[in-house]
Amino acid sequence: MNRTKHMTLSRRHFLGTGAALGAATFAMPGILRAQGSRELIVVSFAGQLQEPHRWLADQMEADISGLTVRLVPSESQDIVAQIKAAQGFSPYDVMPNGEPPHLIAQTEGYIVPLDAAAVPNAANVDPKFMELANGFGVPTSYSLIGIAYNEAMVDTPPTSWEDLFAPELKGKVGFPRASSNLGLGALVAMARLRGGSESDLEPGWAALEELQPVIGRSPSQLIQMLEREEIAMAPIWNNDAAGAAGKGLPIRFVMPDPGPIVVLSMTSQIKGTQHPDLVHEWMNRLLSPEYQARAADAPYFFGPTVTGVEVPSAAAEYTPTTPEAMAKLQTVDWSVIAPQRGEIVDRFDRTYS
Repeated sequence: MNRTKHMTLSRRHFLGTGAALGAATFAMPGILRAQGSRELIVVSFAGQLQEPHRWLADQMEADISGLTVRLVPSESQDIVAQIKAAQGFSPYDVMPNGEPPHLIAQTEGYIVPLDAAAVPNAANVDPKFMELANGFGVPTSYSLIGIAYNEAMVDTPPTSWEDLFAPELKGKVGFPRASSNLGLGALVAMARLRGGSESDLEPGWAALEELQPVIGRSPSQLIQMLEREEIAMAPIWNNDAAGAAGKGLPIRFVMPDPGPIVVLSMTSQIKGTQHPDLVHEWMNRLLSPEYQARAADAPYFFGPTVTGVEVPSAAAEYTPTTPEAMAKLQTVDWSVIAPQRGEIVDRFDRTYS
C-alpha cells in the first residue's frame, strides 16, 4: 500500500456489530477454565490513560479464575532494555507501541507475529489499519495530529493546514520539535501541503521557513502557549487538545483539510511470554466493541480501530464520525522517515535552536 496517500477507510463506523462481531466478541471460552494462579504483566499507559486498561484487566480477572493482571506504566522503567536483556522468559507479556517503535520492535525481534486464529476479533479491525501492523500485533487505537487554536484569538476557525500561513497569524503559530512523532508528523503534513512527501521533505522545510513558527518542546508546552495567548494555533494531538478543553480552556481542535495525520497504536505479544493464551485473550478483548467504545469516550479519546464502533458524542470534535472524514486520514510511511530521523532532528534543532 502506498502510505503517503490518503487512506480510503470504508464503512468503519457504519457496519454495526452484526454477525461478524458475534461469537468472538469478548471472551474466548477455552481460556475461562480455572488455570491456577497466574499473572499477566501488561505494559500500559501512565496516569488517567491507563483507566481503560484497568477496566479491562478487572473484567479478565473476574472471568478467569486465579488470574492477576498487573499493569506497568511504560514511562516507569526502561522496559525495552529489560525485555532485550532477559534470559529465558520475558519479564513482560504484552505491550502497546506507536507506529515508529512498532517498526523497531519488529526489526529487533522482541515482538512476535500475530496468530490471527487465536485473536478472532482481529477480523473486525478496519483492513487499512490492520495492514499497517505488518503482521505483528493488532491496531488497538489511533491518535490524530490536527490543528488546535485559541478561540479567543481566532475569529474564523481554521479548516485546512494552509490556514496556518494566514498573514494575520505571522509570529503566532506554534510548532512541535521534530524529535517527537508529533513534530515529524506535522513536518510531513507541511511537506505534502507543498507537493513533497516522506522521501522529499524539502518542501516541508521551505514551508517552515515561510511559517517562522514559535517552537514548543512538547505538546504540553504548546498547550500552555495557547492558554497564555503566546500563540494562536499549533499542530497538536487530538487528545491533548481535548484534555485542555475539558479543563475549561478556550482551546478547540480541527481536523484540517486535506486531512489530519493518523498515528496508530499497535498491541503485540512480547517474545518469551510465559502466557501466550492470556496475551491472546487480552488482545482479543482490546478489540471488543465494549472496550473500543469505552476507550474512545471522554476523557481518553482513543480512536476506535474496529468497524461498527460508534464514536461517542463527547469525542465527535476529536475523532472522525463519517466515512468522508475517515477517508481523509493521512498515514505516514515511518519506514521512510526512520532512517532520516537523526538528520531531521539535527537540522530542526540547528535551525530553531
